[in-house]
Amino acid sequence: MPRRTLTAAIAVTALATPLALFATSGTASAAPMPPRTPMTDFDHDGHADLAVAAPFGTVGGVENAGYVSVVYGSASGPGTARHQMISRATPGVPGDLQDTFAFGVQTLPGDLDGDSYTDLLVAGGGDGGEPTVLWGSKDGLTGQNTVLPYRYSEFALGDFNGDGKRDLVVNSAHSDDPDISGMTIQYGPFTRDGRTRTRDSITTDDGSSGLRSFITGDLTGDGVDDIVTTHGFEEMQHEARFWKGSRSGVGHTSKALGTAYSGTVGDVDGDGYGDLITRDIGSVSEVIDDAPGRIIIQYGGSTGPSNTRKKVITQATAGVPGASEAHDAFGASLSAGDVNGDGKAEVAVGVPGESLGAATGTGAVILLKGASKTAGGMTGKGAIAYNQSTAGVPGVSESGDDFGRRVSLSDLNKDGKADLTTTAPGEDGAFADSGALWNLYGSASGLTTTGAGTLSPVKLGAPEKDAKFGRTLGG
Repeated sequence: MPRRTLTAAIAVTALATPLALFATSGTASAAPMPPRTPMTDFDHDGHADLAVAAPFGTVGGVENAGYVSVVYGSASGPGTARHQMISRATPGVPGDLQDTFAFGVQTLPGDLDGDSYTDLLVAGGGDGGEPTVLWGSKDGLTGQNTVLPYRYSEFALGDFNGDGKRDLVVNSAHSDDPDISGMTIQYGPFTRDGRTRTRDSITTDDGSSGLRSFITGDLTGDGVDDIVTTHGFEEMQHEARFWKGSRSGVGHTSKALGTAYSGTVGDVDGDGYGDLITRDIGSVSEVIDDAPGRIIIQYGGSTGPSNTRKKVITQATAGVPGASEAHDAFGASLSAGDVNGDGKAEVAVGVPGESLGAATGTGAVILLKGASKTAGGMTGKGAIAYNQSTAGVPGVSESGDDFGRRVSLSDLNKDGKADLTTTAPGEDGAFADSGALWNLYGSASGLTTTGAGTLSPVKLGAPEKDAKFGRTLGG
């Protein structure tokens, strides 16, 4: 597949959903084990942390250089008590600030070296386009001049051989043939020079339906993560494919699924199998956010996502708030997690183009409620919308806020229930489009706006100008 331009790479990354990472154990013959999400904990203090990117922020007078704000957690969740800003100007981070573009356009947390501290892979453009690994420690993230040799690529993490270590998959095939598309898996743990003991390259196609991105997680209930690859060429979108992980690694044969642009994994019906939840934009992806949007749930089983047991949900589905309208971009970001602790995952759906009255593109997040297999699985029943006009949510809904551009469900306060983090990179501060994020907390009755908090560049002492804080999100 011909190399994509940087602009295309950034466009895909900016719309990809934050990726789900899962712990592993068990065997294929045992009862199915639902997927679990490792905590993002850079300083290993037992509290969840966040990495929030502002890939177009001005740093040291350099426009569009980009930076990542790391917000460390506490018993009450991430806040302003402890945080750091990381860019190419940070000591130990390789690259020259003057040659940097969009640092943080990809942020991917995971314990790469197996020392129990979460690390952060950060990618950008320009001459510093190679991804940088920031290593976790008791003092937080540090740069140690570690780069990986994959420029302008897409990445995902998972445990694809069930050994309890994080593995990295990249849409880069070791081939001199430009018409060959594929992926390379580096099986962890990593050393501090960015190497692993083993790696495997898998050809996915002949380049006519080039590999675009990854969705990872355990979809077969065997305790080993699997890979779903999304495919497309230029403005055309092609079928996604399922690649099964095993104790010997990822197999070289795949199962075709429907078209998918991005997605996440979660057990929405509580049967122990991870289910595949994807954003489907159809066969044409020229202007990705123009469509109303829809998501598809393909229920997992011992052989992976089902092509027959599946469900389509849009804003026209009974019970789903709002109306299915052009430019809504329903499903632009997806994340799964058990918000109310009932054993079934909810799904947070970003709808960044949602309009409220005369204000266009204010954005919203819709939370779809998990439902048992006997009840037919997830529907629109019980779905709730959240935006800046919702009582208890800080801020004011304004045109172009882009609220819901990124969503993440994770346990931020250690109460065993998933909490919602969502961003609005179009939120205005002292400068237009400086961006902000919100945290809403889970409870036995679902998400609550009580105690909802917001973070922004100005609160974290970071640059505001053109920041688009929250354009990407790790944690």
